[in-house]
Amino acid sequence: MSDISPSGPVRRTRRQKVFAVLPTLLTLCNAACGFYAITITAKVGPEHFGGSELITAAQLIFLAMLFDMLDGSAARLTNQTSDFGAQLDSLCDAISFGLAPAFIFLQLSHPAHHLMDTLATTPFHFHPRILWAIAVLFMTCAILRLARFNVETDEEDSHEFFSGLPSPAAAGVIASFPIGVSELKQHLNNAGTAPWAQSVSAWVWPVLTIVLPLITLSVAVLMVSRIRYAHVFNQLVRGRRSRKQILQIVFSLVLVFVVREMALPVLFCDFALASPTRALWDQYRKTRTPRVAAADSEAA
Repeated sequence: MSDISPSGPVRRTRRQKVFAVLPTLLTLCNAACGFYAITITAKVGPEHFGGSELITAAQLIFLAMLFDMLDGSAARLTNQTSDFGAQLDSLCDAISFGLAPAFIFLQLSHPAHHLMDTLATTPFHFHPRILWAIAVLFMTCAILRLARFNVETDEEDSHEFFSGLPSPAAAGVIASFPIGVSELKQHLNNAGTAPWAQSVSAWVWPVLTIVLPLITLSVAVLMVSRIRYAHVFNQLVRGRRSRKQILQIVFSLVLVFVVREMALPVLFCDFALASPTRALWDQYRKTRTPRVAAADSEAA
């Protein structure tokens, strides 16, 4: 009996060490995806641009988002949450959701790459220095957002809502466009010389040329705002589904069938812009109600 009993605690300790390493490995996989996305995108150049590099980089951003969701869940399930894990998570997020998306945006929107045929279809496009400034602003806002999250969030936080747009969601907005643009372009090319395809091509690329930098600028500002965003993953997985959430899921499914190729960018933009739109509407109603009440009292 004396030879068997000591092996029990040793075996349990080894299992605990394995579980302690698991969340860290998942977090580092997040950073590896971001770094891989940057290296793939860095190979892109006007002379050999094909578009597939940015699609692969965008897919790696979404893979990094998956690792980012799993590492926190793994840490809580194994009771291995720590300040070290929180700091490491933010450092990795700065790479995958700050630097990598900014790099992807810069390559996607640069007029020399012709991904959206900007030079041929629209007389207006942003100067490359302006695009670079927007990319830098996106990266710095993501870093500020992550630093603020570490300072303001404690272990007792319910993690049901965020203050400001989460950096993974902002990165998802940027990463969704290479995929959506590529699928839409392929669909239009397959349509050939159909009248509807020519009419869509005549307006969709100029619009995207102008809208994409503005959307990137908007999500950068929203990351450092105080607007409240729902933690979709925690609310859907842990909590009870409300009627509103069920309607949002149904709306998302319908949207996928309606817009198809651009469903991913539309869904991410809807998540990023819906909350500030509601906040502006609520603010407008609050300021309008006293005016209506004062007008009614004067009329009486």
